[in-house]
Amino acid sequence: MDKKIEKIAQLLNIKYHQTDQVLKMFAEGATVAFISRYRKERTENLDEVVIHEIEVLNKKLDELLKRKKTIIDTIKEQEKLTPELHNKIEAIWEITELEDLYLPYKPKRRTKATIAKEFGLEPLATILWNQNSGNIEDVVYKYLSDKVESIEDALQGARDIMAEWINENQVIRQKVRTLFLREAVVYSKLVKGKEIAGEKFSDYFEFNEPLKKCPSHRILAIRRGEDEGYLKISIYPPEDEALYLLKKQFLKGYSSASNQVKFAAMDSYKRLIQPSLENEFKKLSKEKADDDSIEVFSKNLRQLLLSSPLGEKRILALDPGFRTGCKLVCVDESGNLLHNETIYPNAPQNDFSTAKDRITTLIHKYKAEAIAVGNGTAGRETEAFVRALKFNFDVQIFMVSENGASVYSASPVAREEFPEHDVTVRGAVSIGRRLMDPLAELVKIDAKSIGVGQYQHDVDQGKLKERLDFVVESCVNSVGVNLNTASKHLLNYVSGLGPKLAQNIIDHRKEIGGFKSRAELKKVPRMGNKAFEQCAGFLRIRGAKNPLDNSAVHPESYSIVNRIAKDLNCSIGDLIGQAEMREKINLNSYVSDKVGLLTLADIKKELEKPGRDPRTKIKAFEFAEGIHKITDLHQGMVLPGIVTNITNFGAFVDIGVHQDGLVHISQLADKYVSNPADIVVLHQHVKVKVVSVEVERKRIQLSMKGIG
Repeated sequence: MDKKIEKIAQLLNIKYHQTDQVLKMFAEGATVAFISRYRKERTENLDEVVIHEIEVLNKKLDELLKRKKTIIDTIKEQEKLTPELHNKIEAIWEITELEDLYLPYKPKRRTKATIAKEFGLEPLATILWNQNSGNIEDVVYKYLSDKVESIEDALQGARDIMAEWINENQVIRQKVRTLFLREAVVYSKLVKGKEIAGEKFSDYFEFNEPLKKCPSHRILAIRRGEDEGYLKISIYPPEDEALYLLKKQFLKGYSSASNQVKFAAMDSYKRLIQPSLENEFKKLSKEKADDDSIEVFSKNLRQLLLSSPLGEKRILALDPGFRTGCKLVCVDESGNLLHNETIYPNAPQNDFSTAKDRITTLIHKYKAEAIAVGNGTAGRETEAFVRALKFNFDVQIFMVSENGASVYSASPVAREEFPEHDVTVRGAVSIGRRLMDPLAELVKIDAKSIGVGQYQHDVDQGKLKERLDFVVESCVNSVGVNLNTASKHLLNYVSGLGPKLAQNIIDHRKEIGGFKSRAELKKVPRMGNKAFEQCAGFLRIRGAKNPLDNSAVHPESYSIVNRIAKDLNCSIGDLIGQAEMREKINLNSYVSDKVGLLTLADIKKELEKPGRDPRTKIKAFEFAEGIHKITDLHQGMVLPGIVTNITNFGAFVDIGVHQDGLVHISQLADKYVSNPADIVVLHQHVKVKVVSVEVERKRIQLSMKGIG
């Protein structure tokens, strides 16, 4: 058995065989999405989350194995590597345990202990360490020299050596580490003279909290205060408890030698162990806070990307504004720009008449089926103006989140799409496209810029990007992609593809006038068999001659569906269109050494609704009338709102006043809530009560308790 595979399986509480199969498929070039969707028999139905965790742990343990090799090679060079030590190193799977073991062999800069050893004081340290000598002064005299001039100098040198021994002792480091885990407190205090500049961190000027109870958002807030130079942070357990552990571990009695060991232990803790473990726990607490924050961000991002789409409709979109007017665009069913201009229905111009005429004319001219209004500055005023208009046919009106729209407007992606238009036009087009298909539009924006996280700029950016990329890929592949309309940015996230292949698909699509079958993908330059295998099942072709090309049935399984149709004496179209025909399918008849019941059940389910979109249908939403700014609010009001962000400490809700209100975790429900995500989801329509309003600080406290 491979020890690494065994460890991953143990950590994830899955079988060795499952882990082994997943890692083999990764080595063959398979993606998480492909493995979870089309190789269920090999993984015994592991979901994509576990498969991704296998991938992450595999990389992490590979780094640990590299570190082990470096340590073994270093100790070997010192000629200190015994078979027993080698086996100990190989058996370790925790980085802290590994580094503790390596500490005595780690090349060091010149320390107090190394200087004392150079002065010949190590034998004295050994005598004192054994704690069985009588009068230590009689022993110490032997170690005086021109470099060690006094008894105190000799004892100090011996204590320095013993302090290093204590620091390098694996057992005591683990005991003190356990004490840190159980009892450590995080302290923060103001850096002198920074009271005014650091006012936003005033909650942490004199702060302490048990580390194990300190939530991630508080850790990140404190760390930000430290990074910006306003706070100083310390983490440590009660010192007397730590010193008690050391004395219990190393003292053997009450002799004068024992007294020297006691002093060495105290020095070792304060000068070596405590600072070392404090740094370790600062790092660990930051990593945990990062992980918690990234988890919140990734959950919010998934909900945002899977927001309900309106679908392929003609849209009139408005990017609202006051002085500069509202940028108006019309886009067709594919999101292509048909028209753009600027209208001025809001202050200071208040040109209602012209704005009304233009919207009415354009709605009819371009047969728009819906109006999208950005929810930024002047959004509520523009929405109210549009809702007052009358049309000859039904036109739905939607408020659309502008999060990240400005980032897209100024991006190379937007410039490439609309080289002849400015950022205002690009932003309005993006708002319209977001209404049609949030996922297809939002993949063009760096996920970090979408603004649905907590302290996203304070966390490990590499880890954040890796996790968010996984979320985007997961969402894209779970929904599926229209091969003939998808942008290269959307195709880039399809399993097995990447920037180069995505561009090649776009170029080939233009050349042939659109794909008529999945098989034509094989003619795309650089589309090898492996890439085709990985991507084909996630790409859809509407109106294809073979209806399976518009489904999640993988081309490798078409022969199975053909056999089923032949056995039932019907067409594939009959299988899709007639429920009674599908009921006749005996899946057991098609089980083979390559295809099992899990895959067959997926195929049958897909035949029921081929190419189905897993996202829910969009619902229109209206804010309360007459509520446009924070001064319109008063305590006790019950208002409709939309959840815009979810954090570990609560949810932010847009109630239409240009400033989101906070529903603290304690106000989310008439019961105890440990995780806000258990109660609300992003873009959920909710009713909230105004608890308090601080106009100057632009703070709105809301509650969802006691509302029917």
